[in-house]
Amino acid sequence: MISLYDVAAPAKLNLFLHITGRRDDGYHLLQSVFMLVDWCDTLNFELRQDGLVSREDLGTSLPPDDLIVRAARALQSATGTRLGAHIGVQKRIPAQAGMGGGSSDAASALLALNRLWRLGLPLSALSGIGLALGADVPFFLGGHNAWVEGVGEKITPIELPIGRFLVVKPTAGLDTRSIFSDPSLKRDTETAIISGFAANAFGFGRNDLQPVAQELCPDVTQALQWLQSLGLSGRMTGSGSAVFAPVLQDFSLGSVPHGFQIRLCSSLEAHPLVGWAPTTV
Repeated sequence: MISLYDVAAPAKLNLFLHITGRRDDGYHLLQSVFMLVDWCDTLNFELRQDGLVSREDLGTSLPPDDLIVRAARALQSATGTRLGAHIGVQKRIPAQAGMGGGSSDAASALLALNRLWRLGLPLSALSGIGLALGADVPFFLGGHNAWVEGVGEKITPIELPIGRFLVVKPTAGLDTRSIFSDPSLKRDTETAIISGFAANAFGFGRNDLQPVAQELCPDVTQALQWLQSLGLSGRMTGSGSAVFAPVLQDFSLGSVPHGFQIRLCSSLEAHPLVGWAPTTV
């Protein structure tokens, strides 16, 4: 049986996240920098000749129709392939953390199955399929750290300095919709430019979602206060409950609050699967 083992799906951190407006259809306009980090899920794939898509959870249980399965079926539908796959998933990236775990899994599934099924689809085609699954999927398919604008569809690859970050996921998670629907959310931050960000990459701007998140989820405030007790300046990533802080020197964790998931992450220069799909047909 043909297999692809140990396919990585890395998380991302939002170095900043500004909401600059809102469209008539309700979607929010944003600016952000997405940075890949080495907190990864691991997927493996075995070819099935019967066209079925099955999934085996090797750690944390996932919903039956999660983004990995949906990505596989979307790729089957788009190409008409009669091949299937059995997918093993070792889930490590926390859910509802704002770290893009589900979207990253979907992107790695699309890249891996495009290779396993020998479909040869270019990145542009995979990105079209991925965008229908989630706004962050095209970023992970692109394979590089990026300046992101619009509703998440405008992606400009950028180079970032290498950094280390202490990432904290408190016990509670956060639902994206509850934050974006809150009337107190700031939606008019002034538009930034890449050169302004580049002058202070790890300290630029803020996360406009953080004040609302702290009201909805006291665990976010607790996590930020814990980072502050270590002498670190933290902020929230994305629209989940995880927070992070740049780490410039060694430090002692001390007492970790019960239920917190803690990881010292390093940034990635590129996605582990970069180059797995052609940029052109």
